[in-house]
Amino acid sequence: MMPIGPLMIEHRLIERMIDVLQEEVDVFEKEKKPDLEFLEMAVDFIRTYADRCHHGKEEDILFRELRGKKLKEEHRHTMEELIEEHRWGRKITARLVEANKRYIEGDRDVMSTVTDCMKSLVQFYP
Repeated sequence: MMPIGPLMIEHRLIERMIDVLQEEVDVFEKEKKPDLEFLEMAVDFIRTYADRCHHGKEEDILFRELRGKKLKEEHRHTMEELIEEHRWGRKITARLVEANKRYIEGDRDVMSTVTDCMKSLVQFYP
């Protein structure tokens, strides 16, 4: 059996969190009220573990090393797509943080933004 590398283990952990996030999306849509504590923990996980730790390794180690290599154009394109996906994930996460903040401050009209951001993250990460 081939050993699983650290990046793959990280992928599996992120996938497990995304499964939980999907369950929470279902609850939010049913109850029409977000679990603010869960949202804070989910955002912290995404920002700290998925983005800084995992994506950080990819960007600061893997992609940096690959930039110094002669890559086929398709592989270089794939790497650039992944970098852009990381930026997109950060943008959606920041939008979720802002919407959650506005919800806490009493703006109930942002509920759909909270749910849309969560759905986007659920679709994005796997």
